[in-house]
Amino acid sequence: MKKLFLIIGAPGSGKTTDAELIAAKHEDITHYSTGDMFRAEVATGSELGKTIDGYVSKGNLVPIEIVIETIVTAIKNAPTSTVVIDGYPRSGEQMVELDKYLENEDSVELVNVIEVEVSEDVACDRVLGRARGADDNVEVFNNRMKVYTEPLSEIQAFYGAKNLLTKINGERTIEEIVDEMDAFIQSKI
Repeated sequence: MKKLFLIIGAPGSGKTTDAELIAAKHEDITHYSTGDMFRAEVATGSELGKTIDGYVSKGNLVPIEIVIETIVTAIKNAPTSTVVIDGYPRSGEQMVELDKYLENEDSVELVNVIEVEVSEDVACDRVLGRARGADDNVEVFNNRMKVYTEPLSEIQAFYGAKNLLTKINGERTIEEIVDEMDAFIQSKI
């Protein structure tokens, strides 16, 4: 059975970096970032990539059917028994759709949702400081932050009620955050 961990956090919270570093330490953990999966598809120039780009370039959510298809395919094709996906879910709808999928899927267990907490100021400073692409500017950041925070209380309540939510302080050094998150994941697998 595949053990699934989801990592959520504001843009610039460090969730992708944290997950990458943890996966790099362990041969039995595969990491996927929804953002990276989408950027890779956009880079292919495919019709699906163009559709995704139409949403991502404006800081908007990719439609649920595309997201679920992308994530489910990644989990099933993962070469390891433990999968860490960051940047998902980003809406109540995404959360509910994944939950429906997992209810009927015997080969995947959602072990935990880890929330990397950072203030909006820290998130903004990090995003504008890295300027990775056209989506890293103040206007798009503000929209991405709004898109992240609007469904957050619903997501926290849903996974909290299932006792599947763990919060980690994301305003420390990368080493401290990764060590805590890694120890937590290892304790669950």
